[in-house]
Amino acid sequence: MSDEQLRWLLKVSQPEGTLASLPGGASLDREAHAGLLGLPVEIYATELDRMQKEVSEAAVGLLADPAVASMVDRLPLRKGAKVVAFGDSLTSDPQSWAVVLGEMLARRRGTDRISLTISAVAGETTTHGLVRVANVINSQPDWILFLVGTNDARTQGPHPTKTLVHHEETARNIAELRERISKETTANCVWITPPAVNEAQVAAHRGLARFGVRFRNEDLARVAKIVREGDGPVIDAFSTLGSPPSSDLLMDDGLHFTLAGQKRMAFEVIRGWSKLQ
Repeated sequence: MSDEQLRWLLKVSQPEGTLASLPGGASLDREAHAGLLGLPVEIYATELDRMQKEVSEAAVGLLADPAVASMVDRLPLRKGAKVVAFGDSLTSDPQSWAVVLGEMLARRRGTDRISLTISAVAGETTTHGLVRVANVINSQPDWILFLVGTNDARTQGPHPTKTLVHHEETARNIAELRERISKETTANCVWITPPAVNEAQVAAHRGLARFGVRFRNEDLARVAKIVREGDGPVIDAFSTLGSPPSSDLLMDDGLHFTLAGQKRMAFEVIRGWSKLQ
């Protein structure tokens, strides 16, 4: 297995986050996670540690820009605030925008004791999110950052006739998520539109093609429009990052972000969030 294949496996499979949502999953250790992926625990641990070091370097690099540091200072977060990042593999990635953001908050605003919890499971649709959001509601956070809907637009097979979730159902699911958060918590929300993909790379990627996974940017654009037209602040990653995003932002599967892509996402979230009062 090449280094690129190993990194893709760890960034996409994410056994820690995926299994943590299952009964007893949170008690599994690195040896169990490595075994599930067919990897020696030493290789698994070394690569995860390397990715964490890269995240720290990314956070330091972003904060080295005084304008970015000032944005972090202006984020509307009180001391002791609880933040949840809710989503799918774009958020549960060990090097995700949310991990980078958490590192930046710890470094820049450590004395404010702000906690950032990542509640994300690879492959989830907004339908899955409706089931799982109860755990977030029970934690009564101050802020929830939603990046959901990418997998709603997923299709299967070379000649798909439908997305996993019809866009009208996506709209109902997102409306329900908004309603529940509004009625059952006092949390503020920031919604992030799903970014576009490189369709040709998705179709050609061995790992995704094995499962018949496809995406069309027209379907993702429809989901982004649903998110964009809802109430409350929205960070429009679909429009900002381009369709498709530049090649340096995407892994060779055309779907998941490189560290540079996640770093860019973290910047866009901070920039949009810092403008709120």
